[in-house]
Amino acid sequence: MESIISDTCEDGCGGTNTLETERTERLLPGHSAAALADLFKALGDPTRIKMIHALLPGELCVHDLAVLLDMGQSAISHQLRYLRNLRIVKRRKAGKTVYYSVDDEHIEQILVQTLQHLGHE
Repeated sequence: MESIISDTCEDGCGGTNTLETERTERLLPGHSAAALADLFKALGDPTRIKMIHALLPGELCVHDLAVLLDMGQSAISHQLRYLRNLRIVKRRKAGKTVYYSVDDEHIEQILVQTLQHLGHE
């Protein structure tokens, strides 16, 4: 029979006395925490992850992404707009065609490192 481990301090716990001023001053500000949560929310959708992964080798137009992911162009455009607003992808217009690519190398690093993390036991 497994024992249940409680995630609370014992009665009378006075803390670890490690909450020095430096750690308190380094605490992530609320706006940064919200922006980070928005990024992870965007990355929490399998379709958006597939789109970003498809863009890692280079830019693609909406039509190419729709064919690759077997989705309608309007659904692809909706997701790309969401990702663009969070600066995860960027766009380049050539005539009437819009090409999308990953905004910068940090997005690629996040995906690659997460996949590596998931791959080790």
